[in-house]
Amino acid sequence: MEDEIPSVGDLFDDEPMVFGSSEILPETNVPADAEFLGEKGGVVTGRGRMEAAFGSGDGDDSVTAQVAQVASEVTGGTIFHQVYRPWRGELNSRWVRNWAILRYHIYGLFSKGHKPWPVMTKLVIFGVLILSISDLLMLAVGAASGTEFIERLSGISRGNLYGHVLSFWFRNACTYPIVTALIIGGMISEDRRNGTSALYFSRPINRRDYAAMKFLSVALILSVVVLVTLSAYYLGAILVGGEGWSYVMDTGLLFVGSFAAGVLLVFTYTSIGLALSSVSSGKFFPAVAFIGTILGTKLVAFLISALFNSSAIYLISPYDCLAHVGQWMLGLNHTYDHPPSWSLVMLLVMNAVSIYVLSTRVSSLEVTRE
Repeated sequence: MEDEIPSVGDLFDDEPMVFGSSEILPETNVPADAEFLGEKGGVVTGRGRMEAAFGSGDGDDSVTAQVAQVASEVTGGTIFHQVYRPWRGELNSRWVRNWAILRYHIYGLFSKGHKPWPVMTKLVIFGVLILSISDLLMLAVGAASGTEFIERLSGISRGNLYGHVLSFWFRNACTYPIVTALIIGGMISEDRRNGTSALYFSRPINRRDYAAMKFLSVALILSVVVLVTLSAYYLGAILVGGEGWSYVMDTGLLFVGSFAAGVLLVFTYTSIGLALSSVSSGKFFPAVAFIGTILGTKLVAFLISALFNSSAIYLISPYDCLAHVGQWMLGLNHTYDHPPSWSLVMLLVMNAVSIYVLSTRVSSLEVTRE
């Protein structure tokens, strides 16, 4: 670019000043780019320099940008050009793809490269697992020490099988809801918040399989904590006591009843927890809401029942409905005045509503980030 404005020195020069010429100061031996390139001793020549960032030629004087055009049609320059190529390979079967979702959540508890479960969650699950087999440890201590009182206190009975799963005690009323809350906290809400649903549904994975694998992941973890420890307690009691087939025939139905009650507990907690996780976009709300639903309704029902001397209010509590149905399955004396069929119907209603909310929210997940 040529400079047509005279300098201060030119105003006091005796020589006539010519405008529009290519040079204002006399030419020197210093290269024209000495000042621009930062060379020491460079003399100001009065010349200016301007460079274009993206090419030169026709179209540089345009004030509009050319973006996302086909390379052959661009006259100035191509900024971005993207071509989508369809997948030509062979896809795995439907069940293999579902197994990938299930493995991602389950293996993350004890293996790297899968879902990054927090360390605190792993420690809590491990602690609850150890606490859940405390009955078996007590039986082993009683058999080793020969203390009959410990064996009788921790042995197989209706009350102990019921208490392992459903009785209102710290191991059951607090640890199982806490474990469920930690698991379901980000099970679906993280996919909604981070847009991970785009990765799932952009693959050949339908929403029914997605919800089923999420449900099965939570249910399997709870089953290890509840049902596997119950089975270990029952089988361990038989082995420690050296019992025969007659003992198994006498207590087998009790174990089946407690196992069925445990399955109902796992299913109910999973459906309610995933329904709460599907309506949120964070971890905190589903976890707190689940604990509030289980223990809060229990406390409210207890206060209202004590005030009005009526147990029908316990129908709002999932925990009490499970406890009532479990007492009926094991043939224990009921601690509730209303029929157990009412509690069973309420459990079916709670699970139906939870599954409906879960399916509705999963169907609203888009392939793009929400």
